[in-house]
Order: sequence, then C-alpha cells, then structure tokens
Amino acid sequence: MANERTYDLVLFGATGFTGGLTAEYLAEHAPAGLRWALVGRNAAKLAAVRERLTAIRPELADLPLLEADAGDPASLAAVAAQTKVVATTVGPYLQFGEPLVRACAEAGTDYVDLTGEPEFVDTMYVAHHATAAASGARIVHACGFDSIPHDLGVYFAMRELAPTGPAQVRGVVRSNATFSGGTFHSAMGAFSRAKQMSAAFKQRLAVEPRPEGRSSRAVQGKPGRDKVLRYWLLPLPTIDPQVVARSGAALELYGPRFRYAHFAGTKTLRYAAGGVAGVSALAVAAQIKPLRSALLGRVKQGEGPSAGRREKSWFTVDVVAEADGRTVHARVSGGDPGYTETAKMLAESALCLAFDDNPPTSGSVTTAQAMGAHLLDRLIAAGIRFELV
Repeated sequence: MANERTYDLVLFGATGFTGGLTAEYLAEHAPAGLRWALVGRNAAKLAAVRERLTAIRPELADLPLLEADAGDPASLAAVAAQTKVVATTVGPYLQFGEPLVRACAEAGTDYVDLTGEPEFVDTMYVAHHATAAASGARIVHACGFDSIPHDLGVYFAMRELAPTGPAQVRGVVRSNATFSGGTFHSAMGAFSRAKQMSAAFKQRLAVEPRPEGRSSRAVQGKPGRDKVLRYWLLPLPTIDPQVVARSGAALELYGPRFRYAHFAGTKTLRYAAGGVAGVSALAVAAQIKPLRSALLGRVKQGEGPSAGRREKSWFTVDVVAEADGRTVHARVSGGDPGYTETAKMLAESALCLAFDDNPPTSGSVTTAQAMGAHLLDRLIAAGIRFELV
C-alpha cells in the first residue's frame, strides 16, 4: 500500500524554527526524485517557506503544499493516507500531537517526531501501539537530540561490546548550546505534570510485553566523579534513559541484563552544583502557575539562535559500557544539538524509513529498534561522528 502513496514523506511544522531548518536540510540533501510536501494550516506561511527553499533548489518552486490542522482529525487522516512517512516538529506534543499519531497508526503510515515528553510517548503507546502494529506503521518518537545520540550511541557501543553477561552502561552528555523554546516549554510541562507522567508510565508498564529471559532497565545514577571520563556527573531527568532501555529490551544485542544510567557531565564540581540548583529551581517554579507562566512567557516557541551562534555550538555524548570484564568507551559528537543537528537527525530518520531496508518492525519502536545500522550509517555520512575512544 505504501508504494502506491503520492509522497515519500511530508513535513509538518515547516513554518516554525526547527521545522524550517528541517525543510532546508531536505532541500539541500534529499535524493533526486524525492516526492515530498510541506503541511500546515496557513497556506501563505507555507508558500513563504517554499520560496525560501527555491533559493536552495530552484525546482522546489513546485513543491506541493498541503493544508491540515493539528486539531482537525479529518485533514490529518487525508494527509496520512497520501504518504509513506510523516515527520512533525509541531509541539508541545502532549498538547498537539495525538491526532496525528492516531491518523498515521490507522493509515499504516510511518511517523517521526522530536518529542522529549515521556508522558506523551507513554500515552501514545497505550492508545495507538496495537493499531500501528496491525497496520504496519512504525511510530518512532524522539528523533532529534532527544534521543538519537544516546539511543544510537549506546547501540554503537553495544555492537562493539557484544555482552554475554550483565551490562552496565552510562551515557554522559555535554554541550555549550542554547536549547530551543519548544524544548524549554516541553520540559516545564513535564516538570508540572509529574503525577500524570508517573501514571502514564505505569499504564504503559501494565500493557507492554517484557522480553523473555532478558531484562533491560533505566536506573538512577549517583552524582560523583567518573573514573573513566574524569567529569563530574549530574543525573539528568530526560526521556533518553527510557528510550535506551526500550531499545535494550527489544534487541538481544544488548545482552541478558542491561542497565543504563544517564548524566550531564561537567569539568568542575562548581558547575555540577550549579546544574543541580538550576534544575531544582525550574522544577519548583513549574509547580507554581504564576511563576511557570512568567517563565514560559519569556521563552517563546518557534524562535532560535542566529546561524552564527549555532555554528559555534557543539555536543558530545560519551557512552561507557562495561560487561564480561571489558569496557567500551564510545563517543557521539556534532554541532549545534538543539537545532542544526536535530533537523538533520529528523530528516535522515524520515528518509531512512522511506527508503532503507530496515528490520521488520511496526508499532511504537525506538530509533535503534526501527532503523539501527541504517540510520547510524546515514548520520555518519551526514557528519555526526560516532567513534571508539
């Protein structure tokens, strides 16, 4: 059925900042003959994006524009039925994302997004995994900096380690970048919904099958100085550990007993202490509606740093994997994580689902589970570094 679709992929959210960067990446790097379209609710804004893309590749003057609204299920169903893959940057996903996931699950259409919202991912699993598994749709969340460098970084390390016994793995992220307004809004939303997030996780746990004879789990890491990396470690409350643990459950490559802990790394204890204080202050502010509203009002969605600022930004994710008396140290690194590299990751994920001979999967799956080696190869070719240290 997918081979009969009008488009290989469509992009929701191209009128936003990160969506616009994703559209530009596709204009510059998409293979010749790619059948794609921009989707949104404002035809004039979509036309303005297309005009900008035409300066990159003149033949995109005829790039199709499709009108659909995140709150109009019929329009979303019509779009999903026309394409192999939907990529969306329209968040916060907990507020806007569910109707599009439903449309893709029902149409057998692959779906990728940039969410870092655990509650959304778990709720979508409970509501739409079975439908997607039956239709053949692959629902792949967190296809940006949340969580590809961590998910594929661990996948890269585990291929090298190939454990036969229990594996202890930690991921440590460092960056000098400014993160997006959308990421900040999503994080504040998650902090303010701790009870709902916990309830969604438990609901998923009650219905999600566990691997037979194996176990995979995210564990709470302890602050301290890392003996291998020589960084001070701060446990990081993001979606990444959940994603990595789900890849560990799905892939026998990760061994019979897989445990993953996730951290931010700093060179000095002073910065680690400051990070703890900053995250704690935001978590408290998120519980107080006037403070939360004031902070959200100061950080707008859909805006981001200048090209010059992005060019100076970088990230590293170090993965230290230990099993069978061996230690593997892998590193993922690249440029600006929240915008430039995120746009690249989302676009390459969509292209990978559209064109590559990936493992046979369906339903709600991770990037490592759905695309694994093929997406890894694409990202390396696109300039993101995966290396053994």
